[in-house]
Amino acid sequence: MTNGTIRRAEPRDVPEILQMVRDLAEYEKALEEAIATEEQFEAALFGENRSVFAHVVEHESDGRRLGGFALWFLNFSTWLGVNGLYLEDLYVRPQLRGSGYGKGLLATLAQECVDHGYGRLEWWVLDWNKSSRDFYESRGAAPLTEWIPYRVTGAALTRLAGSSGTS
Repeated sequence: MTNGTIRRAEPRDVPEILQMVRDLAEYEKALEEAIATEEQFEAALFGENRSVFAHVVEHESDGRRLGGFALWFLNFSTWLGVNGLYLEDLYVRPQLRGSGYGKGLLATLAQECVDHGYGRLEWWVLDWNKSSRDFYESRGAAPLTEWIPYRVTGAALTRLAGSSGTS
């Protein structure tokens, strides 16, 4: 890794993390879906009911303090009987790619798993994102082609909640 340090995120990092989330959403052709606010991120990352965690790459460049981030949360495997770590987003600013920061962030999360006895490190990659898929596979990750992700959001989520028949 060149000139950077990976560390746990701090509250002062939230504005830059959120901007990188928006940069990632734009790259993934879904900027209009990235509607999260700084307040939501602060509550999720540092609030009383903390639900997510983040590591950042401290790297001064182009007037910015951070060069990348990994945002993650715990899941649970009923088969293994232990938590796993789910990587929601990993992002390195384009001008810093190839610097080893992505590898460093992944290695940090793998160490998090080892240190805490988490049985898995998992994430999703868009099928068209060949460069990311190649990068992850070069780190030893294997695609899970037999599983199809499903999602319910918005009005469909509201309809589903109303169909439970309970009060």
